Parts: sequence; C-alpha cells; structure tokens
Amino acid sequence: MTTDALKLGTRRSKLAMAQSGHVAEAVRRITGRPVELVEITTYGDVSREQLAQIGGTGVFVTALRDALLRGEVDFAVHSLKDLPTAQPDDLTLAAVPEREDPRDVLVARDGLTLARLPAGSRVGTGSPRRMAQLNAYARTHGLDIETVPIRGNIDTRVGYVRSGELDAVVLAAAGLNRIGRTDEVTEFLPVDVVLPAPGQGALAIECAATRVELAAALAELDDPHTRAAVTAERSLLAALEAGCSAPVGALADLLADGQVVNEMRLRGVVGTPDGAELVQLSTTGPVPTSHNDAITLGRELADEMLAKGAAGLMGERAQ
Repeated sequence: MTTDALKLGTRRSKLAMAQSGHVAEAVRRITGRPVELVEITTYGDVSREQLAQIGGTGVFVTALRDALLRGEVDFAVHSLKDLPTAQPDDLTLAAVPEREDPRDVLVARDGLTLARLPAGSRVGTGSPRRMAQLNAYARTHGLDIETVPIRGNIDTRVGYVRSGELDAVVLAAAGLNRIGRTDEVTEFLPVDVVLPAPGQGALAIECAATRVELAAALAELDDPHTRAAVTAERSLLAALEAGCSAPVGALADLLADGQVVNEMRLRGVVGTPDGAELVQLSTTGPVPTSHNDAITLGRELADEMLAKGAAGLMGERAQ
C-alpha cells in the first residue's frame, strides 16, 4: 500500500462521525496512513417517513456502498444492524470490531424507569421491534403506556423528552456510549424485557472485493466472537425473511462453564407492534468455529419460531 490518505465513507450524523472517527484512528495505527472522513448522505438520512414505510432495508447503507463501488471512498463504516442480510459479491465485510453494549435504554423524564412510568405515559420509538416488546411488557405488567412512532437523531429524540412532548424515548445504548452521553440514561433495559435488533451495538467495515490488501489490513480490527454472534443473529433474520425494520429481536451471547467458554446462546423474538402476540424462543449450541456454524444456529432457531407462527406476526416479509 502507498502512504496516500485512505478515504473512509460515513454518514454525516454525530453518531456516525464519532464511530467512524474511532475506526479511522485504529486504521491509521494499523496502516500508517492518514484517513480522511468523507461524509455521504443516505436516503434514510433525508426521508422523514417512518422506517417501516420506506422499507428500512438498506436505506442507510446504499449510498455508502455505491460510493465504494465507484471508487470515491476506500472503505466504509456502517452500523451493522442497518446492513441488509445478503452480502453483495462485489463488497467484502472486512471487519466486525468488538461489539459495544447491545442493549436498549430508556431516557425518561424525572429519572423514571419503565416500570415506574405513570399511567398515560407516551414513549417514543421508531422501531416496530421495540414497540412490540414494550407493549407486551406493559400488557403483562399492568402498565398504561402509549408507544409513539418517532424519527430523528439522538438530539431530536431526547429533545422530545426535554420539551415534555414525550415522557420517555427508547434508544440504543451503544449510540449514547459512543458519543459520551450515557449519563442521560435512566434505565438500561434488560434483554428479557426488550431484546435488541440483530447486530445492534456492532459496526461493519466494508471495502470493495477487489481491494484485497486493504481488506487484509482492515481484518486486523475483526473480533471473532462478535462476528460469530452477529452472524447467528442475522442468519435468524434472513431465515425469517424479515427486513431490518421488522419487529424482530435477536441476541447471541457466549456461555461459560467456569473459565471455559463452551456454548453460544441465541435468543429471538417476533411480535405484533401492539404486543398482543409474541413468539420468543432461544437455543444453545457449541461456540461456532466457522461462518457456516453461526448461520446454522440462526436458521435452526428461525425454523422453530416459524413453526410457532412467527411469519404471521411480521406483516409484509422481505423479498
């Protein structure tokens, strides 16, 4: 490789710039080359429609991928949960760095937790997955809350609470952690209350498949355990034929017997946005030693969920 600057394609939001900045610094250390951030506007950034209306799948990544294929940038950083489950042949997923906290969090007025929200509280989220699980929790715990669809960046969403328009909003812990605003969290939601989106908290670093030397350098940032976990989660999503805006949650984690990590547990949930119906299952298997092992774990759990009626809870499935 030369010593010319590498161009890193990123969305222009504060969060995207922060996480891309961390990756840029790591790539500088590995390659010895300067890295220049190139801001790219995606369709998801300019559309004001709800993600469920515009399809969700690929709306935050297509423009970045197009820039890669045109050679306008050398590599791109995505929030992995935004990636379509099918990987294009002409692009390489060069690295999945170590995952941030995958949980969702509540940012509520007066320091309130979910269980202590008063009757009639309005909780904002743009995610059918979050709506399904929040409403299911409310039904089973006697809470009187209304889930309200919202869009916007972190400032916009938290602003709804600060202005009094909403009583609380639900966000990803990873985003707040990456921009140093964890102190605004009033509750980290347990995953048995709200299971995160497949791949939540993880980043994806892509480059063109022809850039073999660059891909090898970027691969030094790869975390094998994170890659295996998100591969299993995204395999479940793909097998359910669901897009990234579907009401599907999934989380894979490693289980240890003493000091020895010997199993991976995969949990999945599908539900109707009103929370009236949920299919929630889990499975365990040996720690995947290959990409195919992780895919198999996800497919097996998806088959069990489909057998329990998951397909009927997702609305229109991805094609």
